Amino acid sequence: MPRRRQVRNIGSDGTEDSDSSAEREQTNSSESDGNIPKRTRLTRASLRLSQSSQVMNQNLHCNYTPDVKRVGDHDESPPLTPTGNAPSSESELDISSPNASHDESVTKDPALRDSDKDLSHRPKRRRCHETYNFNMKCPTPGCNSLGHLTGKHERHFAVSGCPLYHNLSADECKVKASTREKHEEESKVQEESNRHATRHQMPTSKQTRYKEQVTEMRKGRNSGLPKEQKEKYMEHRQSHGNTREPLLENITSEYDLELFRKAQARASEDLEKLRIQGQITEGSNMIKTILFGRYELDTWYHSPYPEEYARLGRLYVCEFCLKYMKSQTILRRHMAKCVWKHPPGDEVYRKGAISVFEVDGKKNKIYCQNLCLLAKLFLDHKTLYYDVEPFLFYVMTEADNTGCHLVGYFSKEKNSFLNYNVSCILTMPQYMRQGFGKMLIDFSYLLSKVEEKVGSPERPLSDLGLISYRSYWKEVLLRYMYNFQGKEISIKEISQETAVNPVDIVSTLQSLQMLKYWKGKHLVLKRQDLIDEWKAKETKRGSNNKTIDPSSLKWTPPKGT
Repeated sequence: MPRRRQVRNIGSDGTEDSDSSAEREQTNSSESDGNIPKRTRLTRASLRLSQSSQVMNQNLHCNYTPDVKRVGDHDESPPLTPTGNAPSSESELDISSPNASHDESVTKDPALRDSDKDLSHRPKRRRCHETYNFNMKCPTPGCNSLGHLTGKHERHFAVSGCPLYHNLSADECKVKASTREKHEEESKVQEESNRHATRHQMPTSKQTRYKEQVTEMRKGRNSGLPKEQKEKYMEHRQSHGNTREPLLENITSEYDLELFRKAQARASEDLEKLRIQGQITEGSNMIKTILFGRYELDTWYHSPYPEEYARLGRLYVCEFCLKYMKSQTILRRHMAKCVWKHPPGDEVYRKGAISVFEVDGKKNKIYCQNLCLLAKLFLDHKTLYYDVEPFLFYVMTEADNTGCHLVGYFSKEKNSFLNYNVSCILTMPQYMRQGFGKMLIDFSYLLSKVEEKVGSPERPLSDLGLISYRSYWKEVLLRYMYNFQGKEISIKEISQETAVNPVDIVSTLQSLQMLKYWKGKHLVLKRQDLIDEWKAKETKRGSNNKTIDPSSLKWTPPKGT
């Protein structure tokens, strides 16, 4: 009877209850010495039963692992430790059997050691994540995820590669891909044939004919759409909304539309490569939109905001102090008590509603860090986020009765060894294509003129930044040529008067085909056709406020900052 009572007190997990074990030790201590062998036999029997029960529990746990998270669940937070905090490493996660903490020195059964060995080689419960990737679908309504915009893949999982979103079929994408490959092969052959040509060779007859064809195709791009096509486009927009790309045919020339399609396919291919490499995944922590003032802006790139904000998908930013928040309610409460109506720092320029503030990254560190995080949402090559103390930030704003609204900014090193006058430059998306980018560039060169230095932007430039700078350099050189009355032009004199680096001047002259090497000398050609074309655009543009007035600058170069 005592043995039966002790066996019943063994727990279901193969271990003995502490209370019953204490009672048994007290009872056995009061027995005679003749009962000691009987107690020893009982202990060995209970040990064998405990070992067999442990093996059974481990096998059951190994064969059956309940999937707590199902496919489609979006909560990716790690399991909590017994203390209530997220585990700092995988060692804190209990992925073995419930009895894995027992003393292995007691376990002598070879079968138990083999089961432990097999258990250590099992995968650590990643089946749920792999199943989710396998079952991913394109978010476009009505799409079966077949085909790809590049024509090189059989399936797609994002809008960027969806043929249906771009109003195409999978077969049409393949045909366009083969056509693009043929053109690329022809261009490679042409480059190989011209590789050993002279450095400043004049355009060939084929290139001249191609340029004439492009000019001819672009003549009717601003003629407008017929009424029937406008109704068709509006019907397409109303029926599909934002789930489809707008119809683009006949809006511009066939040449420009094909260039746009090539850029779309190349961007989609780059995103697909990043997705295959695992650098980006669908549903990853990336802010999709931000609410900034009275605008809702779609973001272009990832910005390293804190994870608790990045995983929201939508961020609310104060347009004056640039503080970021999680919800509309928090933003509304913040705006009710925010006293900022313009950037911190000194106002160094004002003309009309346009102002420029000089903000020191050392004195206003939080504001400059928030500005860099905001800029990274729209810049690809930006790497400066938190180390803002060695930089000055020049923030351009447009004022109205509610305050000074952020238009754009550029940053500049306080002590640049290579005389960079711009480290990073950005125009906010709602102010793009309005002339503010050139104003920022012109203002940076105006500061270089006051400092009596020659400046240049820091490389690498973003795609939009490179386009803006090339356009600015072209305009500066053509204006200089228009006002120049002498017979001999020196690149050094142009650089000293415009504060543009000679390297940038030479590259711009080469792109305009105004630089020629003849009899051992470089000659600058004054192309009157380009000058007349620029002057006609200037006259058509008329006088506007999108220019920098040097007389409105109230600034002296900082000393020893």
